[in-house]
Amino acid sequence: MARKKIRIGELLVENQVISEAQLQSALAEQKKSGLKLGRQLIEAGYLDEDRFLEFLSQQLDIPCVDLARYETRTEFVELLPETHARRFRAIVLDVKDDTALVGMADPTNIFAMDEIERILKMPLEPAVVRESELLAAIDRNYRRTSEIHSLAEELHDELDTGSDFDLSQLEAGVEESDAAVVRLLKSIFEDAVQVGTSDIHIEPDEACLRIRQRIDGVLHEQKMKETRIAGALVLRLKLMSGLNISERRLPQDGRFNIRVKDRNIDVRVSTMPVQWGESVVMRLLDQSENALGLDKIGMPGRILRRFRHFIRQPHGLILVTGPTGSGKTTTLYGALAELNESTKKIISVEDPVEYRMPRIQQVQVNTKIGLDFAAVLRAALRQDPDIVMIGEMRDQETAEIALRSAMTGHLVFSTLHTNSAAGSAARLLDMGAEGFLVATALSAVLAQRLIRQLCDACAEPQKLTPQEKMWLRTNAGESAEFLDFLKGRGCPKCNGTGYRGRTGVYELLEIDEAMAEALRQNDTHAYIQAAMETRGFRPLSICALEYASKGITSLAEVLRIAGEQEDIGSGLKSRAPKVTA
Repeated sequence: MARKKIRIGELLVENQVISEAQLQSALAEQKKSGLKLGRQLIEAGYLDEDRFLEFLSQQLDIPCVDLARYETRTEFVELLPETHARRFRAIVLDVKDDTALVGMADPTNIFAMDEIERILKMPLEPAVVRESELLAAIDRNYRRTSEIHSLAEELHDELDTGSDFDLSQLEAGVEESDAAVVRLLKSIFEDAVQVGTSDIHIEPDEACLRIRQRIDGVLHEQKMKETRIAGALVLRLKLMSGLNISERRLPQDGRFNIRVKDRNIDVRVSTMPVQWGESVVMRLLDQSENALGLDKIGMPGRILRRFRHFIRQPHGLILVTGPTGSGKTTTLYGALAELNESTKKIISVEDPVEYRMPRIQQVQVNTKIGLDFAAVLRAALRQDPDIVMIGEMRDQETAEIALRSAMTGHLVFSTLHTNSAAGSAARLLDMGAEGFLVATALSAVLAQRLIRQLCDACAEPQKLTPQEKMWLRTNAGESAEFLDFLKGRGCPKCNGTGYRGRTGVYELLEIDEAMAEALRQNDTHAYIQAAMETRGFRPLSICALEYASKGITSLAEVLRIAGEQEDIGSGLKSRAPKVTA
C-alpha cells in the first residue's frame, strides 16, 4: 500500500504550532540551507525540538522513543547497514512479528521508509527520535567489533597459506589496500576515533591477541584467538612509523600521521619486546582540533584567575604536575595559546611535539643524536625567547638551566611527575637543584588529575557505605556525610559504564615567603608544613569532592584521587576545607 505524503508544514500551521509567516520564512531559508523543514524550524527558533517530536508522534500516531535510555540490540541494529542508517537517519530498534520498529529523525520521509523496507525485506513501523540522540546511537552501535574479528580471521587464513603470503609484501606501502592487515588496521583506527579512544594497546599472549582501547581513562578489551596476526600488525605499524623492522629485541618509538573520518590523527607508537612477541601502544592525537583554551578544561574560576595571573608575569618558573595521562600537556598548551601573540617569542622543547601551534617554535627532542632537553634548552635560550616551555624536567641539568632561565628574565613552563603540588619543589631538590635557585625562580605549582564525569542519562542518588561516611568525616568535616551524591547506573548512552567524558581537578600552590625560606634552607619538611598552612590552599581531593557534591562526578572517583595522593603531612587532614552542599 502506497504511503501518503504528509505536508508537515501545513499541519503545524493548521494546529497553530507555528504561523504561516514563520512557515514561509523557514521554507525560504530551507532552499539556501538544504535542511529538513523540521530542523530548519527548530534552528530558526520557531519551535522547540521536544514540542516538534511530540507533535509528530501525535499527528502520525507513532511512538516517540528516548534513545538515550533505550536498550538497543546489535542483532537488530545491524539489519540496516551503517551507510543507509546514516543516509536515512534511521536505526532498527526492534523486530516483532516480522515487523521492524525503526527510529527515524524524519518519519515523514516516504522515500526513506520505502528504501528501508526494501533493504530489511519486512514491513516497517516508524518511531520518532531526537536527531542528535540518533546520531550518537549510530556511532555507539555501529562499532567495528565484528568487522575487526572478521578481518583478523581473514589475515590469519592468509598467514596459514605458508610461503604464498610473504610479510615483506607489506613493505610496498599502504596503497595495497586489499591486504587484510591494512584493512584490519584501518578498521581498528576508525573504531578508535569513533568512540574517542586516547590509546590503542596491541598485546600478544600465548593463547590470544588482545586489542585494548583506553576510553575516558579506562581500558576496554577485545580478544582474538588468531595469535599469528600479531606479527603482521606490528610489522605494518613499524613500517608506517619508520622503525627498524628487523629489530625485535629492543623497544622503539616512532610516529605517523593518518586521516580517519575527516580527522587528521597523529599517532605516537611505542613497541616493547614481551614474552610472546612485541607489545605496541599507540597514543592518538587529533590534530584537527585546536588546543583547548584554559576556560574549557574544567579549571575552577578562582584557580583559573590566579593561574592566569602567574602566566602573565614577565618571568619565573611555573610547574604543572601529575602522573602520566593527567592532562598536563593540555593545560600547558592552553596557557601557550593564550600567550601566543606577535609580540612574544615562544619556544617549546618537547618529546614528542604533540600538537602543532602556529608562531610557536616547537623543537622535537632526539636523544639518539644527543639532542636532549638540556642541549635544546641551551640552544633555545640563544634564540632570544620571551617564553620557554619544557615538556618535562627529567634531570638535574635541565632543571638548573630552567631555574636559571626563570631568574634571568624568562617565563618558563614545565611539567614534573609528582602526585601533589607540595611535593614538586621537594622533587626538584631531590634531583639536585640548589635550594636558593628553586626558592628564587619557582612562582607557582599546579597539580592536576582527570576524573570521569557521571553520565547525565543514568545518574541516580547513591547510598553511602559506613566506610565512605568515615572518610568524609575525617577528610571534609562532620557535615560532609550528609551531602547528596550521585552514581552512574550504566545505560546505552555511556556503554554501561555510568560515566561519559572527563574533566580536570586542580590544586594551585603559590610560593610565599615562608615556603621560599624553607627551600633556601633545603628543609623539605618545613617547606611542606608551610605549604599545608598556606591560606586558601585546597587539596586535589577536596576539589574532587566539590565536583561530587554538585553531581559532576561520583564519590568513587573522589576516593580514587585521594588514594593517589602522597602522604604529605598530617596537617592536610586537620586543615582540609569544609565542603557544604
